[in-house]
Amino acid sequence: MAFVQAGSLRFHVQRLPATADAAAPDRPVVVFLHGLVVDNLSSFYCPLAVPVARSGHEVVLYDLRGHGRTERPGSGYDSRSAVRDLFALLGALDLGSRPVHLVGNSYGGTLALHAALARPDLVTGLTLLEPPLGGAWVENMVDTLSAAALSLEDSTVPTELLTLRLRKAANLTAIADALLNRTTLIDDIAASRVFTAADFARLRCPVLVVCGEHSELLPGGRELAHHAPQGVLRILPDLGHDVLKESSGVLRETVLAHLDATAEAASEAATGTTAGTRAGAATAASPRVGALVP
Repeated sequence: MAFVQAGSLRFHVQRLPATADAAAPDRPVVVFLHGLVVDNLSSFYCPLAVPVARSGHEVVLYDLRGHGRTERPGSGYDSRSAVRDLFALLGALDLGSRPVHLVGNSYGGTLALHAALARPDLVTGLTLLEPPLGGAWVENMVDTLSAAALSLEDSTVPTELLTLRLRKAANLTAIADALLNRTTLIDDIAASRVFTAADFARLRCPVLVVCGEHSELLPGGRELAHHAPQGVLRILPDLGHDVLKESSGVLRETVLAHLDATAEAASEAATGTTAGTRAGAATAASPRVGALVP
């Protein structure tokens, strides 16, 4: 665990070195971006971050602005600020010129996509888990967050949870209250720019999108995979918006295969070889879009 000053904020960061016997110097650094409000870097640790480090990739996890143990300013929760935060942090970690593969869960997937569009020179691969991409999601999320903000305002729930010795739940509730009622997060989400097919077509890196079969975000995942030149969609059966928690085994193998293929393609591009585009082919025998991973 470490705290790193990047720009005007102090970020809570964890770095996992690549396992020595699997490490390869030309592999991108894998950076994990978590979801909104009650999420933080810990959600990735066991399901994906440790296996990715053991597969030979250096890993960076951090709490987004205002989340977890990172500082919580009153403003700056828009996607542009989040992308600036990401690259300022990588610079502070002396990783500013290294290629990165971004793994984003839920809203973290949206931020990863913004980062890839802003810095195609540095982002060499994307893995997006249940990314919210459409305007309907923005409206629904703003309504949900606004209702949550009202329920938490002047609430005694954190104190009651502490009384019951439920410290983790009390801490998450207090963070949610602070984010929703004392920052511009809801207004910043409401002003989010909706992605277009033209945005997806501009992506130049391999993109793996993973969605649950019953997820309301699946249509956006289909559209992204259809328009992105190197886009692949994997659909996990019997799941909704919970693939990170409920499908760790299948998800782990799918993500590791995508990382390996992406790293191989990036290495070939760097050396000028042309062995074909392997990136994104985590399950080569499956159709490009809409595959059901058993």
